[in-house]
Amino acid sequence: CLLGRCMLNLLILWEEPGTEAMTLNSRLLCQVSGRGASGGVHSHQRSRRSWVWNQFFVLEEFQGDEPLYVGKLHSDTDKGDGQVRYVLSGEGAMSIFSIDENTGDIHATKRLDREQQAYYTLRAQARDRRTNQLVEPESQFIIKVQDINDNEPKFLEGPYTARVAERSPIGTSVVTVLATDADDPTYGNSARLIYSILQGQPYFSVEPKTGVVRTALPDMDREVRDRYLLVVQAKDMIGQMGGLSGTTSITVMLTDVNDNPPRFPRKSYQFRVSESVLVSAVVAKIKALDLDVGPNAELDYRIRDGDGAGTFSIITDQNTQEGLITVHKTLDFETKSSYMLRVEVSNRYVDARFLSAGPFSDTATVRLLVENVNEPPMFSAPVSQMVISEDAAVGTDVGSVSAHDPDSTNSPIRYSVDRESDVECYFNIDSHSGVITTARPLDRETVALHNISLLATESLDQSQVGKAVVLISVTDVNDNAPSFAVEYETFVCENTKPGQIIQTLSAVDRDEPEDGHHFLFSLTAEAAGNLNFTLRDNKDNTASVLTQHGGFLKRDQLVHFLPVVISDGSSPSLSSTNMLSIIVCTCDVTGNRRSCSHGTSPLLAVSLSTAATAGVLTCVLTLLGVVIVTVAVRHRKREPLTMDDERGIRENIVHYDDEGGGEEDTEAFDMLTLRHLNKTKPTHQDQDQNPQRLYSRTLEYRADKDRVFQEFIRDRLQDADLDLKAPPYDSLQTYAFEGSGSAAESLSSLNSKNSLESEQNYDFLRAWGPRFRKLSCFHTTTSMYIDLKN
Repeated sequence: CLLGRCMLNLLILWEEPGTEAMTLNSRLLCQVSGRGASGGVHSHQRSRRSWVWNQFFVLEEFQGDEPLYVGKLHSDTDKGDGQVRYVLSGEGAMSIFSIDENTGDIHATKRLDREQQAYYTLRAQARDRRTNQLVEPESQFIIKVQDINDNEPKFLEGPYTARVAERSPIGTSVVTVLATDADDPTYGNSARLIYSILQGQPYFSVEPKTGVVRTALPDMDREVRDRYLLVVQAKDMIGQMGGLSGTTSITVMLTDVNDNPPRFPRKSYQFRVSESVLVSAVVAKIKALDLDVGPNAELDYRIRDGDGAGTFSIITDQNTQEGLITVHKTLDFETKSSYMLRVEVSNRYVDARFLSAGPFSDTATVRLLVENVNEPPMFSAPVSQMVISEDAAVGTDVGSVSAHDPDSTNSPIRYSVDRESDVECYFNIDSHSGVITTARPLDRETVALHNISLLATESLDQSQVGKAVVLISVTDVNDNAPSFAVEYETFVCENTKPGQIIQTLSAVDRDEPEDGHHFLFSLTAEAAGNLNFTLRDNKDNTASVLTQHGGFLKRDQLVHFLPVVISDGSSPSLSSTNMLSIIVCTCDVTGNRRSCSHGTSPLLAVSLSTAATAGVLTCVLTLLGVVIVTVAVRHRKREPLTMDDERGIRENIVHYDDEGGGEEDTEAFDMLTLRHLNKTKPTHQDQDQNPQRLYSRTLEYRADKDRVFQEFIRDRLQDADLDLKAPPYDSLQTYAFEGSGSAAESLSSLNSKNSLESEQNYDFLRAWGPRFRKLSCFHTTTSMYIDLKN
């Protein structure tokens, strides 16, 4: 070095003979110093560079007994005296790769697999053994696993299924197969694949480099063979000796094309058909064969010609592709006994590529033989309509029907009415002529249309019965008088004014005139002079009832009757008299009724004459009087014998012949309510006072108790009077009287009229001892109170 020196680590890489490992050393280089502008010499010293390592290579799948030598780390500072220690770190350090810390030799202790990990990144250090200081900067290097051909090709998407149309030309693409090789594609030929077909020749071929499978023969016919199984191989090392290979299978199915025309198995068919078969019924089935499938085998049938083209038709069954021959018209053996048809079949969809092979259609002859059957009689018309007036006399002719035997025997016919359709037996029919007559009077208002069934039976074979329907309309005559449309409940207010409309009347008539109803309303001659009400015909099939004056009073007359005559206006005219009941009510200022006559309800308006109406009213009133008297007598007989004072306060009294029970024996009302009403009771202290003061206090107590009971009973009676759902009687049950029929007799003095006439004498209680002395005194005082009250 000139004028100045510097040291530089230079890494030198060389290959040791006989090994695949690489050795790296560190060298010091001199750097030339430059001269400054003043002519002096300046020295420049560069810092030590980091180690620069190239990658090491090691073969995968090494199976030797000793660790595989990979390479060597070496620093120029290492003089061979053991002062430098080498350290290895990074991926796989000390687990896969080991280093001799004295020499720097690196070995692989485990078998490596490139397909699992292709390279490892490690870091190398050179340290002073004594100070553990770095003598070289830490450097990073790579150990790359070198590939060998240890993986065969694999078809990850196999096995394959493919479809190709039949009769496809040579070279038609079927499917593309793809194999993968896990070996390194950038190193050698381990991953370079070549495809070949092992099974499926000569029908198919495969392109060696792309794996595209193509057809190799033309005109493959699905109807001959519709499925092929191919085996394709992929081999690495470009197919060279020693390469690895893998296979896959391909199922190729030929799809159908319409390359076959339909054909009838036979050229002629014959079927038998009964003449009684119904229209639209299937009488024959024919089927053409087509080797194609799916839409290519869908067929259309049609009748080309023949003498039965107008009588029969043919359609295609979409499920079976059969031709269904149906009857288009009714068959008659006596008219025609056989038919001939020429039927054509063709494909619904035609492929123009194959028309050169011939027409895609075929024809066959179908003969239909009509079989004779014994048919029932046939009416000239299955449904007939007739008209008759409702006032026609019994036995009047309505109309006639006729039927005949369609068979060649021409059996005589007998007619009858199906009584299930004419339960009321309104009509009869002559069994020979077929003339229909009335059997009973008709009423249009009851039945306006009669729907009857007529039967025609062969005399020679009564099992053959024909049937027809006859609709008989009954025309109307004016035979019903009009009447009120509804049952009117009319009222008039006491404070009504003259000329006020209190009711609008309308009418109904069961008849139905052609030009509609025209009702006329009027009053009877007797009611024309009515000073209370008048009637006004509104000329629109309604009438209004008006008041003649005001100031109606219930006490003068509760109910007013107004006979109304309604005429239908026909010629001849029919009329009826309808009674309108008008009740006098008390109303408010707005005219709304508040109360009407108690116990009085409006009479129903009936269509009767004046004399008949009066007679009916008289009978009704007489019957009501008899009923009232009878009920009163029965009630009188059933009334129990009670005291006058008891009858004044109750209508129903319950007596008991035993002492027990009390208020628990009845549910007339809750006695607890009465008990809680007692505000004042004699105390124990009062009983110790003299009888005179006790008598005075007793009078006050009983007066308060009577007032409480009176108020309670008055409230209950008022509630009962206002309750509209309550029974029409009051029931009061009390147990102040324990019953005279008791075997134990009563100890109470409440029913005694005076102490002298009392049924019990309580002096004997004094003889029972001090315990009963107060009870004897109390009864004596109570008896005195009752005597004073009475």
